[in-house]
Amino acid sequence: MKQLFLDALACRNQQRPPIWLMRQAGRYMPEYRAIRKKHSFIEMCEQPELAAEITLQPIRAFGMDAAILFSDILVIPKALGVGLHFEEGKGPIIERPLHRGADVEALPKPNISEKLHYVAKAIRYVLPELEVPLIGFCGGPFTVASYMIEGGSSRDFKKTKQWMFRDPDTFHQLLTRITDCTIDYLNLQIDAGVQALQIFETWANVLGHPYFRKFSLEYMRRIVHGLKDANIPVIIFCKGSSAFAKDIVEIAPKGISLDWNVDLTKVRSLIPTNVALQGNLDPDVLYASSEVIQREVESLLRGMNSDPGYIFNLGHGMKPDIPVDAVKVLVETVKNFKK
Repeated sequence: MKQLFLDALACRNQQRPPIWLMRQAGRYMPEYRAIRKKHSFIEMCEQPELAAEITLQPIRAFGMDAAILFSDILVIPKALGVGLHFEEGKGPIIERPLHRGADVEALPKPNISEKLHYVAKAIRYVLPELEVPLIGFCGGPFTVASYMIEGGSSRDFKKTKQWMFRDPDTFHQLLTRITDCTIDYLNLQIDAGVQALQIFETWANVLGHPYFRKFSLEYMRRIVHGLKDANIPVIIFCKGSSAFAKDIVEIAPKGISLDWNVDLTKVRSLIPTNVALQGNLDPDVLYASSEVIQREVESLLRGMNSDPGYIFNLGHGMKPDIPVDAVKVLVETVKNFKK
C-alpha cells in the first residue's frame, strides 16, 4: 500500500490507480468540525498535535493511498511578518498588505526553520501513524504574492496585476523573496520526512501565457531545482493547468495535477509518459447520487486505464458541504476498479 502512490509518480504499472483528494481534511468531516469548534484555524495549523490529528482523519475515515499534511499555503506570508488571521465567511485576511516596492524592501528575512518549526513537528508526529506516503506542500509564489497584495481572496486580482504590469522589477523582488522562503520551507519538510511535495499555484489561471511563464513558471522552476533532495517527487497544480501543461513539463516535475476543464486522455498525448498525471473529477459531481458518482469516476478511470502514471484526484479541492457518504462512494469506486 505504501508504494502504490509513489509507484504511480514513478509511472510504474499498478493494479489500480492510487487515490488521494485535494483538501482531504475539512469542514465536510464531522471529526474536523469538532476540533474547529474548539480552536481557530491558525491554532489548528500551529499546534503540531492538532495538525497531525487532522491530517490523519481522512485516512482513518476513507483509506486514501496518500495523506496530505494539514497546513495552509499562507504560513509563508505569516512568517514574513504581514499578519494573518481567518474570518468565518471571508477566509484569509492579510493584516498588513503590501502596496509598493518599499514594502517589499521592508520585509524581514526570517529563519524559516524557526518560524515554521511547528510544521516539522506535525510531520514527525504524523509519520509513525501512517502506512501511506505523506505529501508536503506549499503555495506557488504568484499565488502567495497575490494574497499579500490583495489582503486576502480576490475576484479580479486588480491590485496584483496592476503592480505586476506597472512595476515588474519590484514584483519580481517580491516573488524572489517568497521563493527563497518557500525553498527553505520545503527543505524543512523534506528533513522532517515527507515523501512527496505539491506546489499549489492556485491562481495561475488569471495570467496570460507569457506572464505565466515569466511570473509563475520561472519561480516554480527555482523551487523545484532548489530542493536538497533532487529525487523527491514534486507535483505541480495550477488552476488553468490544462492550458499550461506543456510549459509545466519544462521544469521537470514528477507529476502534474489537472483541473476538470480538459480531457485527460488528450493531455496525455501531449505530455511525456514519464510525467504522472493527476486528476481531474469535477468536485461538484460529489453532490450527485451514488450512481452518478460511480458512473463519472469509472468513466474517468476507463479513459486512463492503460496509463501507469495516473493518480486519481479531484480537479480542485473538496468543498465544505460535500456529503461524507459521497466521498466514501468515490473512494470505494476507485479502490474496486481493476485495470
